[in-house]
Amino acid sequence: MAYPLTDWNTGLFDCCEDSSTCCYGFWCCPCLACTVSGRFGENRCLPLCDMLSPAITAAFGLPLCVPPAALALRVGIRHRYGIKGSLCNDIASSCFCEWCSWCQMNRELKFRKKNNVVIVNMQPPPVMSVPPGFIVQPGVRY
Repeated sequence: MAYPLTDWNTGLFDCCEDSSTCCYGFWCCPCLACTVSGRFGENRCLPLCDMLSPAITAAFGLPLCVPPAALALRVGIRHRYGIKGSLCNDIASSCFCEWCSWCQMNRELKFRKKNNVVIVNMQPPPVMSVPPGFIVQPGVRY
């Protein structure tokens, strides 16, 4: 069963929605990136892939290459929570607005944790049918 896609809880530039995340991202974006990675269930050191490669230039608005951790986590969050978007938008956000992207991902994870929705998949128990011509003997378990 497909669920309708939703929007991000906050926009890319909605730092005023959560000033603590905005300040955290502004003063120590690498720490925020590691926090987001850990909250999502990945290794907290994953954002080091961005910081110890040419992708670090994206943090300063000069993307030489796509930051792999920022992109992977953004796509992962979008897919896990059924958020509208595209890979193209994720690449653009990760390359040209990396700090804002980390802030948005953190706000989304905080929102999802606070408003935890549990989806229960109720399936009927499996039914075994007897093929035609099969003889069932009483007292014998199959």
